[in-house]
Amino acid sequence: MKAWQHFRTITRHRHKVIVHCAKCGILWQGLRHDLSKYTPTEFIPGARYYLGTRSPNEAERDDLGYSLAWMHHKGRNRHHFEYWQDYSRVTKRIEPVKMPARFVAEMFCDRVAASKIYQGKDYKADSALIYFQNSNARKNGLLHPETEQKLMELLTILAEQGEKAAFAAVRKLVKEGY
Repeated sequence: MKAWQHFRTITRHRHKVIVHCAKCGILWQGLRHDLSKYTPTEFIPGARYYLGTRSPNEAERDDLGYSLAWMHHKGRNRHHFEYWQDYSRVTKRIEPVKMPARFVAEMFCDRVAASKIYQGKDYKADSALIYFQNSNARKNGLLHPETEQKLMELLTILAEQGEKAAFAAVRKLVKEGY
């Protein structure tokens, strides 16, 4: 079990998200970001499956076929698009729901911070964009189309124009909405 390493990683990530959220004008969300990772349901599997280079939830999935820690996490943290799924009366299926702008902003901060923490010195301005472009969520239509479009737009600004321009765009999103 690698409790200390896991604690350090999630705390470093959370602190980076706090800094990013402050730059976006959503400091309170940053301060509350990922607090559920410190609960036993998430922390214990995180320490058990800690790898340091990717999410322990992936290793838990490899071992068990599912991640209880992830199911707990996504149900309590509104910056994850998986939180924004609901039953559609029209299609009679679970479908993605458009995320409110402030949670898209936090999702952006989360993805950039995760890329920085997991990639370390290999991080580049386009890292989060490349990761998202290759994600199953995007390929399988798991995000609401407007949410996906807005996240892509913000990650593209980061990749092409840098953090200053990206954080300005996120502040505008929070202020004005989609």
